[in-house]
Amino acid sequence: QVQLVESGGGLVQPGGSLRLSCAASGLSFSDSPMNWVRQGPGEEPVWVSNIQAGGTPYYAESVRGRFTVSRDNAKNMVFLQMDSLTSGDTAVYYCATGCTFLGGSLQRCEHRGQGTQVTVSS
Repeated sequence: QVQLVESGGGLVQPGGSLRLSCAASGLSFSDSPMNWVRQGPGEEPVWVSNIQAGGTPYYAESVRGRFTVSRDNAKNMVFLQMDSLTSGDTAVYYCATGCTFLGGSLQRCEHRGQGTQVTVSS
């Protein structure tokens, strides 16, 4: 059974930073691409970042240059360092795997965690 547990969210002022963590179990982690997905209030989930099994990262245009994804295969963990945060980054952030896309948009993810709330406000 795949289990993904996010942590590290919180309240931060605009321009601030947060580091999210995701602990994964129940899957062949080192072989699995991992994703970060976020869902703002009243919005559909949006793909944020992906890190391939070999470590190659990908980012949504809205976060490129501000967010950095990384993984520790020895600890079955994936991280999202978020810098220069803005109010537009306010959302629940989910760690997810088995995500599919349609027309460049996130369609669904097979597994995701319970999420961690990130609020950017002064």
